[in-house]
Parts: sequence; structure tokens; C-alpha cells
Amino acid sequence: MFRIQCTQCQMILAKPLKCAKCKSVWYCSKECQKKNWSTHKLRCHEVERSSGALKFIRMFVLNPMIMGLLKVGVVIDCGLLDNPRIGFDVPFGVRVDIAIEPSNILDFVGLYFDNKSPREKLQGMVQVNAMTPWELTADRRSKWREARARHDAHGFAKDPVGLVDFVDINCTENSGNTSIIELHFPPFILNTAKAREPVVGVSAVTGAEIRKPMNAMTCLEILNLHIRADKDNQLHLRTEMTDQDKEVIRAAGRNEDTYLVRILKEKIQREHLYASMAQLTH
Repeated sequence: MFRIQCTQCQMILAKPLKCAKCKSVWYCSKECQKKNWSTHKLRCHEVERSSGALKFIRMFVLNPMIMGLLKVGVVIDCGLLDNPRIGFDVPFGVRVDIAIEPSNILDFVGLYFDNKSPREKLQGMVQVNAMTPWELTADRRSKWREARARHDAHGFAKDPVGLVDFVDINCTENSGNTSIIELHFPPFILNTAKAREPVVGVSAVTGAEIRKPMNAMTCLEILNLHIRADKDNQLHLRTEMTDQDKEVIRAAGRNEDTYLVRILKEKIQREHLYASMAQLTH
């Protein structure tokens, strides 16, 4: 189930109200929007991508391969195989940070090293920069219990259930608008994680086969490669990059100490595609 919550009070929204300027945060009322303005105004910019992140999160969630890789990564990262109570009588959740990155790796390199050659208009694509288990607040624990009850009622009482919060570059480390998804883990996902068979992918640059041990970060790497390989945009996860998108990459090249920079640099360090570039930054 796909849910959006109010940026200010975290109420689940049936009909979200968007910020009219940036269209990237959602509220339940004008009152909550006013209360949140002192925080949001620092990151509110004229909209460049009218559809916002919501459209891409929906398409992401609808893709079975992408969500399968994400779920296997969550099973490993959150310890579902180590503690059989997690997802049944122990609530759990995970934060997934998404960003828009150039579909051409050379454009990424140009932005990172602040090369003036990248074109003004760059095609971008959704990428997952981080996945982090996090402790659920009282409100989210209540939402998890509702999700658990729904899955029990639909015949999935033997399968674990969790929550994932998708966040984009308009969020900080501890705040911002999120889209909440209920995660159901069927037996084949648990068995895949348990088997720990090596994960096989294909380099988006050389076309060579990449074989890596199964772990949570490898699942994210193969997921990101799958999106990168979709040159015809059949996944509907490509869009023109905004100045905000580009600035995150430039800030990483300048070694700025922000949450968005830290998670991007960690992605560069762990993913095969950026291996040569990571060496240049040392």
C-alpha cells in the first residue's frame, strides 16, 4: 500500500496538498504548511520538475524486479533471518534515500569535478543512495500494527511485514516529507536472502558481467544498474535533472559535510561503476 504523510504532523494523507512553489513537500492543511514554513523555506525552490518525486516512487514500487532486490536487501540489513519475531510482533522500518543522477556516467564525472562541459540539460534517472534501518516512532509503530493486521486479514499471517519510508533530496537526515510503503515479504524473498547466492549484474559501461557476494548493498548496486540499463525509459524512472539534483553531486566533489553528500560518497565508494573515480578522490 502506497501512502503519503504530512511533512509537519505526519498524518497519512488521502488528498495531499503540495507546496505550490516547489511541489516537493506535502501537507494535510494550510495550518501545517504555515507551521513548517520556517524549516521548508530554506530548501524551497521554484519547481523545475513538475511531477516531483512522488511519480518516480510510484513507478519504482510497481516494478517487481526492483522491489524484489530492495526487499532482499531489507531482509539482510534488518536481520529478519536472525530474529524470527521481526515483522510479526516486533515492528520494523527502513529509510530509503533516492536521488536523480545523470544517466551518462561521464556527465556525473563532469558534475563531480565541477567541469563546465556538462550540458545545461541533462537526462537523469532515479538511483538509491542509501538504505538505513531506523527505529519507528510511536506513530509509525501504530501504522505498522495497522499494516500487520491488514496482511493477517488477507491471508499473509505467516509472512513478515515492515514499513519503508522513501525520501528524496528535499529531506534532511532526520526530517522532511516521505512516502510510506508497506512491505510484505513472501517466502521466495526470504529464501533468496537465506541462500546468499552471489548476485550477478552487468556493467553499464563495459557490458562485462559483475559477480558479487549477496549482501544488502550489493542488492542496491544491482538495482541501480538495472535502472541505469533502461536506456529506453521503459521503467519510467528517467527525467531531466534539476539544478538541485546537480548541486548535490557538485557538493560531493567539494567534500561538503552534509547528509546528502555523505550518502552519495558512500555509494561512490561501494559501487563498481565508480571504482576509477573513487580512486581519483583519494
